Formats: sequence, structure tokens, C-alpha cells
Amino acid sequence: MVKVGIIGGSGVYNTKLLKNEEKIKINTPYGPTSDLVTTGTINGVNVVFIPRHGSKHTINPTNVNYRANIWALKELGVTHIIASNAVGSLREEYKPGDLVFPDQFIDRTTKRISTFYEGNKVAHISVAEPFCINLNKLLSSKAKEARFRYHNKGCAIIIEGPRFSTKAESKMFQNWGGDIIGMTTVPECVLAREAGICYASIGMVTDYDVWKEGDEVSTKKLIDTMKQNVEKVKKIITESINEIEKLDNTCGCKDAINQAFM
Repeated sequence: MVKVGIIGGSGVYNTKLLKNEEKIKINTPYGPTSDLVTTGTINGVNVVFIPRHGSKHTINPTNVNYRANIWALKELGVTHIIASNAVGSLREEYKPGDLVFPDQFIDRTTKRISTFYEGNKVAHISVAEPFCINLNKLLSSKAKEARFRYHNKGCAIIIEGPRFSTKAESKMFQNWGGDIIGMTTVPECVLAREAGICYASIGMVTDYDVWKEGDEVSTKKLIDTMKQNVEKVKKIITESINEIEKLDNTCGCKDAINQAFM
């Protein structure tokens, strides 16, 4: 049975979409989740919601307890995760207000544990295709139907944060082939793969990072654009959630962990 986890990024602290809401506290081996976990339904589908940064945005990207969040979703029977992420653009054509469904990432984080396996097992999990291909296709098709500006693929540079990039860094990331830049997709999507949960991200482009002269990123610009994108994200989730159960298992997300051990 399909159960959908929604991880709300910056600007998405509650969905206001769930019916029969119940807030619960989940104890995990890794400590507390970012906030109380909200369970409920959307269009009759069971949903679990966690605000990544807490309900009042009090947790910076480094201090998010990614392992606790993913472990709790797995414990509650979540099969698919839709995550929202505020991102900057590294390309002229990825405009503020656009949505991006990334298909690759480059990890530039330095302080985060990216595995559940720290004891007698080492999991060499495959993330050649780090996002669920089938879930990505479904979400991007709903963006197309809604006539939103969107990009059905993109390489996400994930930095430690919480500071923004220097101009030198931003231009370097462009030269590396990055399309968007954010702070939270890793290790979240890697842990989801270890847990056997299909994972896709909806990147909400808020700014042009700092590479574009005269259009540097600021918190005010980010918030103004984010408010517009949040409504788009809610619509995509609502329109796609009943079709998730129709997705097949050719993505391989569920069984990837079985090939991770030597």
C-alpha cells in the first residue's frame, strides 16, 4: 500500500492540505525528528508530513537530523517521498519562479553523516541515479499539465550552508555543470535510498545565486519568490498523489540496498 511522505523545505512548514490531521512524536535511534510528525490524508491517500527546518525554521541545514526524519518516515510505512527544496539558479534559463525536478547532484557538504550503517556493516549504496526516475516523471508531468514553467532534469549542487556562495564559488559550480544550488537534498535522498523509499525533489527556484551581476541573492528576494512557488508545489502534490500507486517498480529504489553489501 502506498503511503506518501512529504518533507517540507523552506517556506513549506505545513501543507494545509491534510485531512484527519494528527501530530505525533516519533522516537528514533538517531534522536528527535525536525518537529512533530503530522499524519493525515490527501485525496484519500495516507500522508506523513515533516517540516525539514522545524515549523518555525529554527534548524539550519547542517543541523537537520536527516537520519531521524527518514527513519521515522520508514517506520511509519512511507513508500514514496516528495521533498520540496528552495534552490538558487546557476543558469540563465532556470528562472526565479521556475520549478526543477533534479536528476543528479554534486555533494559539497562536509559535516553530515550520510548512512544508517555505522556498525558491522558498510553499505555502498548506488546513487548513480539518485532520484526516483518514475516519481520524477509523474511530478514533472503534473507541472506540465498545470502549465507551470519547469525543468524535468537538472544537476543540483548541494553546499553545507547556511551561508550563500561567494561569486567565485558560484561561477565554479557553473563550470562543473551545476544547474541549481541548494543546501538540503544531501544526505536526505541518499538515506531514502538506503531505506528503500522512492524519493523525488521539487526544486523551487528563488534567485540567481550570486553569479549574475546586479541580481545577487538576498533573503527578501528569496522569501517573495518562495511564496509564489509554494502554491505550485501544493498543486503538484495534490494532482499527483492518487497516481503514485500506479507507478511500477522499475526504478529499483526499493531494492537498491540489497546490492549494497560486499
